[in-house]
Amino acid sequence: MRSAPTILHLDMDAFYASAEQAAKPSLRGKAVVVGGLGPRGVVATASYEARRFGVHSAMPTAQARRLAPHAAYLTPRFTLYRDVSNQVMGLLRALSPLVEPLSLDEAFVDLEAGGAAFDGASAREVGERLRADIRRVTGLSGSVGLAVSKMLAKIGSERAKPDGLVLIEPGTERELLAPLPVRVLPGVGPATGDHLRRAGITTVDEIAEAGQDELVRLLGRAHGTGLYAMALALDERPVVSEREGKSVSVEDTYDLDIHDRVRVRGEVARLAERCTRRLREAGRSGRTVVLKVRRYDFSTLTRSETLRGPTDDPAVVREAAARLLEGVDTTGGVRLLGVGVSGLADYTQEDLFAQAAGERAEAAAEADEQATPGPAAEAVEPVAPAAPEERRWPAGHDVVHAVHGPGWVQGSGVGRVTVRFETPTSAPGRVRTFRTDDPELSLSAPLPLVEEDGGAGGAGRG
Repeated sequence: MRSAPTILHLDMDAFYASAEQAAKPSLRGKAVVVGGLGPRGVVATASYEARRFGVHSAMPTAQARRLAPHAAYLTPRFTLYRDVSNQVMGLLRALSPLVEPLSLDEAFVDLEAGGAAFDGASAREVGERLRADIRRVTGLSGSVGLAVSKMLAKIGSERAKPDGLVLIEPGTERELLAPLPVRVLPGVGPATGDHLRRAGITTVDEIAEAGQDELVRLLGRAHGTGLYAMALALDERPVVSEREGKSVSVEDTYDLDIHDRVRVRGEVARLAERCTRRLREAGRSGRTVVLKVRRYDFSTLTRSETLRGPTDDPAVVREAAARLLEGVDTTGGVRLLGVGVSGLADYTQEDLFAQAAGERAEAAAEADEQATPGPAAEAVEPVAPAAPEERRWPAGHDVVHAVHGPGWVQGSGVGRVTVRFETPTSAPGRVRTFRTDDPELSLSAPLPLVEEDGGAGGAGRG
């Protein structure tokens, strides 16, 4: 294990909520909750203002509303979050070739590998400069931990929150870890934590005191040995620059169980389209299509089909998912659907069967168009077109109005949508209400949080 605190862990502060506050001047300094807004919704991120009321991630949104009824509740805007994440990861990769992203808002960096730092003083200087650069480029704040290992660097960033930097000096690690709860160590989840608690072990110091043999007896050789080493502040895990995803998937949870088989098929087709769009954005393809179905009784079924070669063709994935659905009984109702692709590759191989089927369908359609309608066809009454589906206006998402310009959705319902017209660089804006089918109002792409010249577009979470 290295002797200098040159492993950096960055964790953006309340990332989704902070990005929304930076984008919406009227929400700065106020409680903001981002997540699913339906009866089964779950909180993804809560701003620090909302956390004061007891709201936290993974909490049911209904419970959060009881704790913080006056907070702003918004649906996630992953396009914005990915754009900001790419900016942050670019800053990290400028420091070192060894950057290990853990999520959109969290990553390890080996500063020594990039020659950016070689001791505590230079590491601290790099960390402070990084925090300043993140605020300059994104308008948001991030917390930094610096230590000799990944485990300790992550503990440091947690102690630095919000908007701070903690450097754990070499030689002080055991003293720092001793009083902390066992859950702070990597690999200690709820089940392992409960197992240790039943054995009278609740702190890291008590793990060290128990000894390796006792931990092996309690948890098995691999887990017990590794956990004992962590309790002694020994973590040899390197920063790994490539964390290739093993699969790409999308899923939706529905506020009300879906009983209509036709709608289920339509949802699966829509999810397949979203999944292949993500595949193409990542420049990947995959061989195995996976369907996930959670039924009304919470039983979850997965079905998979492996193709002859990797593909990123929406039609191929859609047809495979439809075939998998045929083998699943959904008569009792469906509460969640998901479509994924695994066995990823960097190239595609056409599915000849699907291609041939598509060509046959096109030929049949062309023949139908060229056929001369007979008397029977002339006698058929025209079918009235289905009423257009009401446009959805997700709370928090960006819109633009032909007259009033850019804004965001505050809420919608009963045929009306309420919009606040403001941008990341404007003052808090005015609120106006429109019909949901107003032709002058449309959804739009997120605006940058910071102006191109580097001026701050909004306060990050501090």
